[in-house]
Amino acid sequence: MKMFGSGIVAVTAVVAFVTWVSVTQSQDAQSVVDANGNMHVPEDYLRTYRYLGTWTVLADDGQGANELHIVYASPGTVDAFQKTGQFPDDAVLVKEVYEAATGQMTTGTVGYAETLKGWFVMVKDSKGRYPGNALWGDGWGWAWFDVGDPLKTTSTDYKTDCLSCHIPAEATDWVYLEGYPSLKQ
Repeated sequence: MKMFGSGIVAVTAVVAFVTWVSVTQSQDAQSVVDANGNMHVPEDYLRTYRYLGTWTVLADDGQGANELHIVYASPGTVDAFQKTGQFPDDAVLVKEVYEAATGQMTTGTVGYAETLKGWFVMVKDSKGRYPGNALWGDGWGWAWFDVGDPLKTTSTDYKTDCLSCHIPAEATDWVYLEGYPSLKQ
């Protein structure tokens, strides 16, 4: 009888965890997107999101860093991606964009984040929930936010403002996966 009781406890724990992950993801997307599909930068992402990776955009002359892009994923996104190879609906990706500086350190020439410029936010939406909103399509919500206002996007249409940079990543759901080692574990 003890084994039966332990099995029920284990199954209950698994169901509770799966429900928690699902609710956390859904609540997180709901906290980033309003009823009309308008997005904003999540208020507490640095505390609750998981770090995915960092990109360095080199200076035009190839000498040093011009920008650093630091990317985070909403709770449960990495675990879901590792299991399925897909971003789950309501997953939120936040990319901080920093102006970078280049300098000399004892380790050599380094690039480092200097001034936050703004954020890119993407929200997974395979259901097409916001067909009248030009920031939604191709399975995602897309938006850029200037550092001065994380609540109001300056993007007007994902096709002209966002998609062109992501065309090379179309086969991987519009996301450049090679910069995110945590998705490969």
